[in-house]
Amino acid sequence: MKTVKRLGIWMDHSIAYLMELTNDRIVQNSVVSEFTHEEKEFSLSKNEKLMHNKENHQQSSYYKKLCDSIKNYQEVILFGPTNAKNELLNLLRTDHLFDNIKIEIKDTDKMEENQMHAFVREYFKNLLNQ
Repeated sequence: MKTVKRLGIWMDHSIAYLMELTNDRIVQNSVVSEFTHEEKEFSLSKNEKLMHNKENHQQSSYYKKLCDSIKNYQEVILFGPTNAKNELLNLLRTDHLFDNIKIEIKDTDKMEENQMHAFVREYFKNLLNQ
């Protein structure tokens, strides 16, 4: 029997926590956006257009890192408090590499690590029972 690779990602625009679920065990990594609040303030003090260009470039790099991680899974849940998960999902839907990956999004609040892990376990447990 082939094991389905499952990944939960809690994310906002600054950080993503990637949680791989295997046999009810979670291995967690993180991806951090390079566009920090300090970077925004510095760029904004120079030029607003420069700030937006830099933000778009660094946000694009952040999403690309997440895309590279997701392509190794069959089932993915994107969750978190901001619309970053929606932006990532829209990007994934434009790339046919992700056509065979089941990807869903859920709105959640900020969470502690144990809450994120419990959410991922519960989500995939409920998915199996459908």
